[in-house]
Amino acid sequence: MTAEVQATTREELLRRLGDAIITVPRTHPLRVAIDGVDGAGKTTLADELVPYIERHDRPVIRASIDGFHRPRAARYRRGVDSPEGFYYDSFDYDAVRTALLDPLGPDGHRRYRTATFDWRVDVAVDAPMREATENEVLLFDGVFAQRRELANAWDLCIFLEVGFDETLRRSLIRDIGPGTSPEELQRRFWARYAAGQRLYLSSVRPSERAHILVDNRDPARPRILRWQEPPSSVMSPK
Repeated sequence: MTAEVQATTREELLRRLGDAIITVPRTHPLRVAIDGVDGAGKTTLADELVPYIERHDRPVIRASIDGFHRPRAARYRRGVDSPEGFYYDSFDYDAVRTALLDPLGPDGHRRYRTATFDWRVDVAVDAPMREATENEVLLFDGVFAQRRELANAWDLCIFLEVGFDETLRRSLIRDIGPGTSPEELQRRFWARYAAGQRLYLSSVRPSERAHILVDNRDPARPRILRWQEPPSSVMSPK
């Protein structure tokens, strides 16, 4: 374990993370979570890691919490601005476990699906069933990845630490579109999304639970804040 803060380049971070992933000993597909608040850079990091892992003849399964939303009526039943609604009602964690994580686990049958719901059109999806081999790697990105419902299913967990001021700046670039004003996006960000994620940060303390903690405020110059080797068996919930 390294306790000291280590500044590094993006390329070096990807190399170190890729090397760490391919050396975790498992007799089943390796399940890697990339956790962090909205806009922390989770999806980008997961996508960038794919070629590093595949270079070592390890096929990659890419999935995201965005493939496991609950229906809109359930997500907004507490109100469109509700932080509790965002934290408690957004995602179907039973589906994440039964469709993806448990099949890839130690006693799983390895037949998995990477999505069960399309939030854009608010309908369930019949994603194809695939079968994983023992040496495949699941790279899963998403907010709330270390909630109680999922915490004991990860073989390796990476948390990206970024403050809300910076993630708001990124959201204003990424999410602005026709009919959406910067003012309204910013209001919703603080009312629902930042407040909902603060519930997660305070109740779960995910930055303390993750094996690897990365300051990703400057993606070109990330800083490794903690690096802890995962145990030989899956993480136990604290």
